Amino acid sequence: MWRPALWILLAASALLLFVSAWILIPAPNGFLLPLAVGAPELSPAFLIAGAILSAVSAAYARRRNIARLALVLAATSTLLSLLPVLQLPAAFRRFDEALARTSAEPPGTRPGDVRVTRHVAFSKADGVPLSLDVYQPPADGTFPILMQIYGGSWQRGSPSSEEWFSRYFAQRGYVVVAIDYRHAPEWKWPEQILDVRTALYWISEESPKFGGDPSRIVVVGRSAGAQLAMRLAYQEGPSSIRAVVNFYGPVDLADGWRNPPRPDPLNTPGILETFIGGTPDEKPEHYRHASPISYVSRSSAPTLSLYGTRDHIVEARFGRLLDGALRKAGATSVLLEFPWSEHAFDAVPGGMGRRISTYYVERFIAWAVGR
Repeated sequence: MWRPALWILLAASALLLFVSAWILIPAPNGFLLPLAVGAPELSPAFLIAGAILSAVSAAYARRRNIARLALVLAATSTLLSLLPVLQLPAAFRRFDEALARTSAEPPGTRPGDVRVTRHVAFSKADGVPLSLDVYQPPADGTFPILMQIYGGSWQRGSPSSEEWFSRYFAQRGYVVVAIDYRHAPEWKWPEQILDVRTALYWISEESPKFGGDPSRIVVVGRSAGAQLAMRLAYQEGPSSIRAVVNFYGPVDLADGWRNPPRPDPLNTPGILETFIGGTPDEKPEHYRHASPISYVSRSSAPTLSLYGTRDHIVEARFGRLLDGALRKAGATSVLLEFPWSEHAFDAVPGGMGRRISTYYVERFIAWAVGR
C-alpha cells in the first residue's frame, strides 16, 4: 500500500521543484515565460507545499530510498521558494521610503456593485471602430478618473484586459475608463498615440455623464500601454492629467532594440520593428518620437514606475533610467523595483506582486488626485 503513495510523493516533489526552479531560471522562450512570471509571485504557496512534502518525506526517509529522493527534491524547492519571501522586508522598507511624500490614505471600499458600460464608441480611425469600457463606482457622485491602457506588445489586447484592476478601483471611488487603440502590424506608430489622444478628448468631454471629473485624471498603463500612457502624459497631456502609473513600460525604444534582454523570450527587436515599421537606423526619428524619455521635463506629470528586477521583456534598468531623468529634470518620480519579479508580475492572481503593487498604486493615486 505504501509504495504507490511514495511514488506519488516523489512525483509531487519533482513537479514542485520543476515549477519552483523558475524562481531563479529566466524563461528562454515565450512558451515558458508564464512559469517564470508566476513562480516567484506564488512562492509563499510553494513554500508551504514544499514544507509539507518535506515533512512527509522525512517520516519515511530512514527506510525508503524513494522517500529520501523525494525529501531532497522537496527541500530544494522549499529553499528556492524561500528566496522571494526573504526579500520582502527590505522591499517594503524601500517602497515605504520611496512613497513617503507621494502617498495618501485611499478612500476605501464603497458598498454595492460596480456599474460597467461596455463598448462605448469614441473613434472611427481610418474606418476602424474603437470603443472603451467605463467602470463606475456603486454610488452616485463625481469621482476622479483612471484612464487605463492595456499592454500586449502593441499587437493584441482589449479594454477588458486587466478587468480586475478596473473593478477594484471603481469599487474604491474612481471612474475607470479602459480604452482601445489600433494594433500593429497593420497599424504602426504613430497611429496608436493618435487613438489614445482621441480617447483622452472623449474623457474630457463625455466622462461627466458617467460621474467622472475630467480635471482629475490619472493615466495607467502596462508594458506597451505604459509607453503610450507616459508618451501621452509627458507631451500631449493637459494639466488635468495629475499623474501617470507606469507598469514595466518601454522608455527608450532604440536602446531596447539595440540592447535586448538575455535571454529574450519574446524577440524584443522584432516586436519593436513591427510596431515602428523598421529598425532604429532606418527610422531614427520614429524611435525617438515614440520614446517617453524624449519628452521628460520639469513639467512632466508625477510618475510612479513599477518594474521587476528579473524582467526579461522590459528590463528594470529602463525604470532606473526614467527615474533618473525625471529627477534630474525636477519632476516627481517614484520607482518601485520588485527584486523577485518578472515582466507582468501583477497579472498573477493572488501573487505577491499584484497584492503589493496594488497597495502602493492605490496610495499614490489617492495622493495624485488630492493634491
